[in-house]
Amino acid sequence: MKPYIKGRGSQENPAGRFERIDFVADEDAPVADGAPRTVYYRDRTKTIISYNQSPDVSFDASINPYRGCEHGCVYCYARPTHEYLGLSAGLDFETKIFVKQNAPELLRKELRSAKWAPKPIAISGVTDCYQPAEKHFQITRKCLEVLREFQNPVGIITKHYLVTRDIDILSDMARIGCASVVISVTTLDGELSRKMEPRASQPEYRLRAIARLADAGIPVTVLIAPVIPGLTDHEIPEIMKEASSRGAVDAGYVMLRLPYGVADIFSEWLGRHYPDRKKKILRRIESMRDGNLSSSEYRVRMKGKGIFAEQTERIFRVAYGKFGFGGRKVPLDVSHFRRDGPAQLELF
Repeated sequence: MKPYIKGRGSQENPAGRFERIDFVADEDAPVADGAPRTVYYRDRTKTIISYNQSPDVSFDASINPYRGCEHGCVYCYARPTHEYLGLSAGLDFETKIFVKQNAPELLRKELRSAKWAPKPIAISGVTDCYQPAEKHFQITRKCLEVLREFQNPVGIITKHYLVTRDIDILSDMARIGCASVVISVTTLDGELSRKMEPRASQPEYRLRAIARLADAGIPVTVLIAPVIPGLTDHEIPEIMKEASSRGAVDAGYVMLRLPYGVADIFSEWLGRHYPDRKKKILRRIESMRDGNLSSSEYRVRMKGKGIFAEQTERIFRVAYGKFGFGGRKVPLDVSHFRRDGPAQLELF
């Protein structure tokens, strides 16, 4: 068996779907210092706001300051996006990070444009905006400063405690209904989290983030994502209970889906860490996906279908009512948007 690479979710680096040349590693070669280094690349993107028309996604516009994610979550559905760059969905995705350093300038330009119709912008629709790179580059914080300048509402999705660094900006925006945060919690088991999401914040720190954000008046939703049948699905009520007690005002969940190469990466991970449960977990996933490990069917891909999907939905709904989530969510307000920002207003 190949040496275990500590601190990384994927242990594989398979060729991308679009590559004609495969790389075969020497399994006897030593792994330097236990893990490959993270490398950052400048992403010279021309636009920063992306749009989607998916009926099962709650936002139309989003920003992703980084491509790739060092959190290394083994189940991440975004891994295959690296294959469009000629890289692997495996280790490349979590060690080769593309940084959009010009994101704040591009955002300001796009918000100033007459073409921009004010609407909430999600940060982290694909990769996490508070991954380790953010500590250095602070692109997410700079984008938030721009959004505050224009008073354009923002919703953040993250699984890292670093979001609390920006409470000053988020609380300012939350006072006028222009900010909310979604904290993703997969499990409350710290050991499982370390194996599955090696560089994301530990579960307890995500719960602390919920408490700190809520105390600052920022609406927080807990997102149980992904729910892994046979491994984490039994934790749904407890996660909701803990999140509610810390001030979360809403909750949601997303069922695990394993598109393209993620299926092999996750399967290998199960074989390494939970070989006794591997078959059961994969079969349970297939039972919700028409015999497959993933589905692109709208309104089904997020929840699955079949008896186990229906059971999960019932468990979630009961906990949703029991822990007081109903009717507490407040929509983001676009009415405060000002296209020219404060600079022009100061002229008067």
